[in-house]
Amino acid sequence: MRHLPYFCCCQVVRSFGRGPKQPGIPTANFPEQVVDNLPADVSTGVYYGWASVGSGDVHKMVVSIGWNPYYKNTKKSVEAHIMHTFKEDFYGEILNVAIVGYLRPEKNFDSLESLISAIQGDIEEAKKRLDLPERLKLKEDNFFQVPKSKIMNGH
Repeated sequence: MRHLPYFCCCQVVRSFGRGPKQPGIPTANFPEQVVDNLPADVSTGVYYGWASVGSGDVHKMVVSIGWNPYYKNTKKSVEAHIMHTFKEDFYGEILNVAIVGYLRPEKNFDSLESLISAIQGDIEEAKKRLDLPERLKLKEDNFFQVPKSKIMNGH
């Protein structure tokens, strides 16, 4: 994808109901219109980057863009797993995302166990790559800086 880093913000929507319960790796789902507006040359697969929810802290994340062949989706989806434990669901919150790198192409899995194992491997690899200085500096990007007036108004 030529457009990296790719910045976007969207409202978190409810998913197919698989996310938080199964496979134990909660994801934030992007609305259809955001998925439909991705650059045309975006390859499906697993990416990594930074994310913040609302005006919260910026955390590492992995992002799956594609058809989720294991679940036989008929629509392309974008799901982000943020490497942080949130106290509660954040449906309806604004998700700010910077996709900074590509990990691997999308593939199918013959079992839920192998899918989970691959996701855990993606998470470990993303953590390492995001610790590189040129990736870390994107965490401080102005994109994630919330105007102080918004914070004072309680938004």
